[in-house]
Amino acid sequence: MVSKKDSNKARLHRHVRVRGKISGTAERPRLNVYRSAKHIYAQIIDDVAGVTLCSASTVEKDFTENGGNKDAARKIGELIAKRATEKGISEVVFDRGGYVYHGRVQELAEGAREGGLKF
Repeated sequence: MVSKKDSNKARLHRHVRVRGKISGTAERPRLNVYRSAKHIYAQIIDDVAGVTLCSASTVEKDFTENGGNKDAARKIGELIAKRATEKGISEVVFDRGGYVYHGRVQELAEGAREGGLKF
């Protein structure tokens, strides 16, 4: 019998391993990325206080385009950077969420850098 590996379980294992090494503080919060087939989500999190400082995703009412492509990911990166600078956040730690730094995750990171975030 052939059994297929659960790719999301492997991603979660990678995410836990990465989270052991990085953490968001008040001075330098964590930019977390979650990617599904149709949407992409980004949050800026202060892990010390345990609060989400700001977030952006393709499921918001303002976002009317297709959320599952690289153009949408770049726009979400720019939007999260804009919301972060409004709250006075300029430097973050990037948490790719166990995903490969490629495609939509990379586009979101480049959009956030273009928007003014440093990481």
